[in-house]
Amino acid sequence: MGEKILMKGNEALAEAAIRAGCRHFFGYPITPQTELAAYMSRHLPKLGGTYLQAESEIAAINMVYGASSAGVRVMTSSSSPGVSLKGEGISYMIGADLPGLIVNVNRGGPGLGGIQPSQSDYWMATRATGHGDGHVFVLAPSTVQEMADLARKAFDLGDRYRMPAMILADGLLGQMMEPVELPEPLDPAALPPKPWATTGTQGTREHNIINSLSLVAQILEDSVIKRYERYVLIKDVEQMAQLEYVEDAELVVVAYGAAARIARSAITAAREEGIKVGMIRPITLWPFPTKAIKNACATARAFLSVELNTGQMVDDVRLAVDGSVPVSFFGHTGGIVPTPAEVLVAIRKACAGETFHLLPYHSTLKAGE
Repeated sequence: MGEKILMKGNEALAEAAIRAGCRHFFGYPITPQTELAAYMSRHLPKLGGTYLQAESEIAAINMVYGASSAGVRVMTSSSSPGVSLKGEGISYMIGADLPGLIVNVNRGGPGLGGIQPSQSDYWMATRATGHGDGHVFVLAPSTVQEMADLARKAFDLGDRYRMPAMILADGLLGQMMEPVELPEPLDPAALPPKPWATTGTQGTREHNIINSLSLVAQILEDSVIKRYERYVLIKDVEQMAQLEYVEDAELVVVAYGAAARIARSAITAAREEGIKVGMIRPITLWPFPTKAIKNACATARAFLSVELNTGQMVDDVRLAVDGSVPVSFFGHTGGIVPTPAEVLVAIRKACAGETFHLLPYHSTLKAGE
């Protein structure tokens, strides 16, 4: 094992991205991810790289588009409202088959919301990152170590499949400090070549054109279908999840990111009470780890999705379960983080056969009011 150093999640991700060969960063400050951009501003110029604070999030993502077209590893980071602004540019990258890393350190919403940690961008990340038919890789760290590890993984996946990749973290992971072992640095010149890039022909090949515009309907359909064939392959071979106590679990908790850390404490307490409960922690939110969930259905009598939102990933859990067992939800929203004690109560309810979609309040609002 190498030496571990104490780092904040945002800074660990930034350093790992640099060590993965990223030398170009374009972004705009927004809490709670600003430390990531600030780290890049200090370190990239020392390496001959480019840090540029764009005039807007829209400008930043289009700069990422341009740099990726030239074949370099490039990234941007933001938080929820800023990522919404990037949506058009992300869709252009999907349509042009361009890799690139987008980091979303999720804060509470909708609107400006608050700066506290949240997982309310799950739908945006996995369903509507940008307009049109398309997907991006979505990776969800739950520790500072994974903030670093998944940075390199995201770059590698993006290059391999010519797709944008998103790391969906939250304010808790971005701001907390933990010991982290950083990877050995890569030389950007040693990365695999990108023969599709607009690097100039040097008289050795045809001109490359990077573009997402296609005005002939049949040509556009053909390109979308080809891209979706790639997505089918990705869903088959790139699902990632961590399984804990699933072998004998009668109840399986599904949680990612910071919520998984909280759920783990509740599961430990439930096990001490004799409750057979395990956890599936999705690491890839797209592709969603449906195989792990379907396999767990062989022994589990119920599932419980724990999230920092009003219930978003629970839809994917229900799709994977396909009606074979009940699926319940528990969570907080608005930047409030559930306690292990609250999750333990939800575990007891689910094990008792209750099915619920529970936020920690009871509305007295009547229909039509």
